[in-house]
Amino acid sequence: MADFALTEQRLAVTCRRYPDFPRRPATLVRLIKHVHKQLHDSANLALKPYGINHPEYNLLMMLYGSASGTMSPSELADAAGEKSANITRLTNELCDKGLIERSASVDDRRKIELSLTPPGEALLENLLPDICSLLAKQGRHVTVSEQVQLEKLLKKFLGGLAD
Repeated sequence: MADFALTEQRLAVTCRRYPDFPRRPATLVRLIKHVHKQLHDSANLALKPYGINHPEYNLLMMLYGSASGTMSPSELADAAGEKSANITRLTNELCDKGLIERSASVDDRRKIELSLTPPGEALLENLLPDICSLLAKQGRHVTVSEQVQLEKLLKKFLGGLAD
């Protein structure tokens, strides 16, 4: 959190120099950025022994959590919050690793569907205990009721960004 103290000092200077600067929203945005970086870095560290990185894990989990077990590249991009060019690169890497496969849609052969391969599913089931431990560790300083409240607030904040 020492890093963020410097950010708060810079925000205070900015507010003195430009009094109309919206300090509270700027603080929230910067806090979210710091949280994202730390979560991303710790996930990459936990996933390294499994030969995947955090963005690849996210795509694998989107497929794992899909009711049908398949998603189109555009559905995967939307679900993961990734740009389509990045989805192409990531799915190519996951296909090369044998963790996902592409196939023609049953409904429309012009459409591509992505799905986990048996080795991809096995990898997830091997690493999920470590990810569950990591998530528990990351949330340990926030009570369940605070987590519920934070979830509601973040959803509200996210919904306001779409306006």
